[in-house]
Amino acid sequence: MTYVVGADFGTLSVRVTLMDCDSGATVASVSEGYPLHRNPADPLMARQAHADHMASLVRATRGAIKAAGIDGHDIAAFAADTTGSSVVVVDENLQPLADYYLWADHSAHAEAEEITALARREGLEALDWCGGTYSHEWGYAKLLHFLRNNPDKRDQVATALEHCDMVAATLSGVKGVSDIPRSICAMGHKWMWNPKWGGYPSQDFLSRVDPLLDGINEKLEGRFGMAPEVAGYLSEEWAEKLGLKPGIPIPFGAFDAHWDALGSGGTQGDVVNVVGTSTCFIAIAPDDVVPVPGICGVVPGSVTPETTGIEAGQSATGDVFEAIARRSGRDLPTLMQGLDAYRPGQTGLLRLPWDNGDRTVLVRPDLGGITLGWDLGHEAEDELHAAIEGMAMHTRIIHDRMEQCGMKIRHVVNGGGIPQKNDVLNQVYADVLNRPVHVPESSPTGVGSCIMASVACGAIADIATAQKRLAPKPRIINPRPDAVATYNELFEIFRAIYMGFGQGDPLDLGSILPRLRAFRIGG
Repeated sequence: MTYVVGADFGTLSVRVTLMDCDSGATVASVSEGYPLHRNPADPLMARQAHADHMASLVRATRGAIKAAGIDGHDIAAFAADTTGSSVVVVDENLQPLADYYLWADHSAHAEAEEITALARREGLEALDWCGGTYSHEWGYAKLLHFLRNNPDKRDQVATALEHCDMVAATLSGVKGVSDIPRSICAMGHKWMWNPKWGGYPSQDFLSRVDPLLDGINEKLEGRFGMAPEVAGYLSEEWAEKLGLKPGIPIPFGAFDAHWDALGSGGTQGDVVNVVGTSTCFIAIAPDDVVPVPGICGVVPGSVTPETTGIEAGQSATGDVFEAIARRSGRDLPTLMQGLDAYRPGQTGLLRLPWDNGDRTVLVRPDLGGITLGWDLGHEAEDELHAAIEGMAMHTRIIHDRMEQCGMKIRHVVNGGGIPQKNDVLNQVYADVLNRPVHVPESSPTGVGSCIMASVACGAIADIATAQKRLAPKPRIINPRPDAVATYNELFEIFRAIYMGFGQGDPLDLGSILPRLRAFRIGG
């Protein structure tokens, strides 16, 4: 038997999955949490410590080996995906100068606006490939925010790394900036890197954004690659800590959603909705797609070497559901009870899920959640059902925009953690999208990492074969024709409000509430 380990670093925990490449079985899966540092006085801040990540990785890996009852030296490869853009600034010894700016950290909104403004004025091609707006969640904006707000550390800055690259560098014992393995997935989606224009945007452009970025591209050099290409080999130090054999291959890392798409069985032509704390949408597209405004990343090779990855996202999904439950004084499973009996639109509520801003297609962190149609009879359950409907309708807007790229959607897959335990959500998505929704029968978390590890060590010949063997089989939720018709009507209202409040399109406000009331009392 050949075993591989895959780690998936999420927002609040790392899950380590141990799989048997011969049988395709998951033999152990262990999760360990780490703290998220927020500041009530600064709601834009979200930080995490590298030391916390690595300590949790050690506990989870050793826990998985123990649970599997095997010798860790029998494991043939290790791979890791992470959240992104989660950025850490380090010194010449690759030691962090501060905590990670987590993906959910919105501190760099002013810096992102400055990058976007100059790029638009100058017609920077790289901006087109990230949807026409550079996000406050991405690398250059966060690095510039660090430089502006930490003047005492500027002379110590050797480089900045995405989390997936920091993990690979740490585990393989990299000590110098020039040897850092840099994931094309990470650098393409968050740092405007593309060989089409020679890598990064020009240094001249970045220096004109702010002279603090002088020389930054030289500091961001390294070895660029994509999984399953090998980024390095496990060092003696980290092999001992993790309980693994030194020298096993570590492929280039990637973002969690991209490998979750593979772990969910996604192949070319599929859109995978990785539904969790937030939602990341990954379309696995052919190489002839084109960028369109509002789609935050079109990157060749970001999912598999042979395809183009299209990325979009909702800044909060599960977080919105949890917030509704918290305000009601109940937990989410309790609040979900009975929602399967709701008919489409029966609450008469329309909820726009902007509680943490809009990542796609408006790219506006300054928006807030909206719920329209309240009356004295509404309960928290009604808001929760309306929130699920709102998430599905926002998903439809995102899928429609992806199709404008030239993406022909073959299948819709609901991956991530929430669809495993929320069939109300799966059914609403199928009805709103008017497409069958494929849901993996078991959790795909960490499976994508195991797929890449299995190919990197030669245990399985290629990604497609590894998916067939390791990825869980799907169950299919079909749309209900009557529900589709109702949701088509509701979606017209949703889209009008979304574009009206979100980008100032003309909107007949006087018609909205009566139309929603008609859904409420229409039977």
